[in-house]
Amino acid sequence: MGNGPAGHGAVRHDVSLLTADDLFLFNEGSHFRLWEKLGAHLHTVDGAEGALFSVWAPNAERVAVVGDFNDYDPAAHPLRSTGSSGIWEGFVPGVRQGLTYKYHITSRHNGVRVEKADPFAVTAEVPPKSASVVWDLAYEWHDRTWMATRHAHNGLGSPMSIYELHLGSWMRVPDEGFRSLSYRELAPRLVEHVQRLGFTHVELLPVAEHPFFGSWGYQITGYFAPTSRYGTPQDFMFLIDTLHQAGIGVILDWVPSHFPTDGHGLGQFDGTALYEHADPRKGFHPDWGSYIFNYGRHEVRSFLISNALYWLDVFHLDGLRVDAVASMLYLDYSRAQGEWIPNQFGGRENLEAIDFLRRCNSEIYKAFPDVQVLAEESTAWPMVSRPTYVGGLGFGLKWDMGWMHDTLAYFSRDPIYRTYHHSQLTFRQLYAFHENFVLPLSHDEVVHGKGSLLGKMPGDDWQRFANLRLLYAYMYGQPGKKLLFMGAEIAQWREWRHDESLDWHLLQFPAHEGIQRLLTDLNRLYRDTPPLHELDCRREGFEWVDCNDAHASVLSFLRLGNDPDDAVLVVCNFTPVPRTNYRVGVPWGGLWRELLNTDAHVYGGSGIGNGGGVTAEVGPIHGRPFCLTMTLPPLAAVVLRGRRD
Repeated sequence: MGNGPAGHGAVRHDVSLLTADDLFLFNEGSHFRLWEKLGAHLHTVDGAEGALFSVWAPNAERVAVVGDFNDYDPAAHPLRSTGSSGIWEGFVPGVRQGLTYKYHITSRHNGVRVEKADPFAVTAEVPPKSASVVWDLAYEWHDRTWMATRHAHNGLGSPMSIYELHLGSWMRVPDEGFRSLSYRELAPRLVEHVQRLGFTHVELLPVAEHPFFGSWGYQITGYFAPTSRYGTPQDFMFLIDTLHQAGIGVILDWVPSHFPTDGHGLGQFDGTALYEHADPRKGFHPDWGSYIFNYGRHEVRSFLISNALYWLDVFHLDGLRVDAVASMLYLDYSRAQGEWIPNQFGGRENLEAIDFLRRCNSEIYKAFPDVQVLAEESTAWPMVSRPTYVGGLGFGLKWDMGWMHDTLAYFSRDPIYRTYHHSQLTFRQLYAFHENFVLPLSHDEVVHGKGSLLGKMPGDDWQRFANLRLLYAYMYGQPGKKLLFMGAEIAQWREWRHDESLDWHLLQFPAHEGIQRLLTDLNRLYRDTPPLHELDCRREGFEWVDCNDAHASVLSFLRLGNDPDDAVLVVCNFTPVPRTNYRVGVPWGGLWRELLNTDAHVYGGSGIGNGGGVTAEVGPIHGRPFCLTMTLPPLAAVVLRGRRD
């Protein structure tokens, strides 16, 4: 493709994709398919091929589109204002796919002039370049079977075991300077890995275009553009399509909480605080050095909700994980007294953000009832994952950050001290069913000096691996959906580094390979055993057997499903001391078959166990009529299944 202005005619202002209804709904805050109207759209007018450009800049005095096609000359193709809507538009003949462009905006305020990337661009130049790229999103999907049946994979009663990954550092190419894999290179490798380990979903750290690679995607400048670092939008579609054809769901990390201050981004877009609050006490995030969206502005709501629906519609995604919800809910989030503005009632709740989240979730589930929206919300805000019509925020699931913090704090302790911190394991059941929870061991736990999961474990090397196996089995036994960040499956010694590959070579060592084999078996067990997932989000799915044996640091509990005659018993020994003749109460007699023992030789354990099962005998204990007399391996979990005859 050649560049330059040759062959490009004068801008035409008599062509538009926008109707009067579009403008009204946009300004009202209820236009949720804006990607079809704003941005750059390849178009043919009177036989002339070109592109129709539309951008919102209500405080501009003049807007022009500049790009390869006019040598970035702001005088060549001025756009026309549609009036009170604040939208500027124009058709430029001769523009074709692959050409770059920006908007040259002259503000009415002090005549400030800026060049901005298109907020609705569907792809952009590879950073550090920052221009938008004219592109068409046509793609032929092959995931019809998945799309027709995905409701069965995303429901609260379905097993959801999520593999979280950062595309740029999952696997790199050593023969080519350790570059990241492309979307298309990732597709077969990721499918093979996820299928082999048995995860049901993948969750991608943010994919939308971001200038700073070290932000991991959380500082977004192109909300509608999959990052071009790994390929085109169609290449990203191919990755999702390939995962779907393999029966794997895809969740995307979405960041409506803040955006960066880069000059070509959304900040001060038309010389004024357009997408953000003008007052830094509401519009600037002190932790991340970024702007905060003005959720009370109608057009910003249209922009963000359109963006959520865009990823689900155009890219066939199966869910969104909404980042940093707590920072949206609280006006005083990470601010000292005097650094924030109370709401109209004097409180610290961000009423505009609450309204936005409720509307956004309602629109998502109305359009796509078979997806899930997951909240990363770190406080005790009530009813995050409850419907809006009962006063909830309308999310489908919420990350259980409390479980994650308490559990990792407990596991990091030397077993000799665990007896004094038993409540860090049992406390969760006081609130476990207040929300629909996901249990996350996410990327945030293996960065910034926190060490890897294996590195957090106490003891010698054998005990570290045993503790990690116990952690995973305890997690899979607990009610709630599961999430593990990449690297957990190979027991990395070092924490995650975004600019390096995972340490795949570790799998040559038996202890690391044993961790991967255990996770594979845990995923299979979780998927194939109804009591371990059917009532993940309902109180009827969990019963303590004994939560009070702090002296021995042992926990035992039952998982129950829809079949009242089927139950799974999980017994965890959090000390390196094997325990023989340990008695556990169960609801009925007969053989309780051992489904999994994390101390098995095949996982790198010592091989202590129960010979494949234990027969329950009459004898009340723990308030139950039958008793199992078991051997508890050291630093291990044993999972048994019993059926009522």
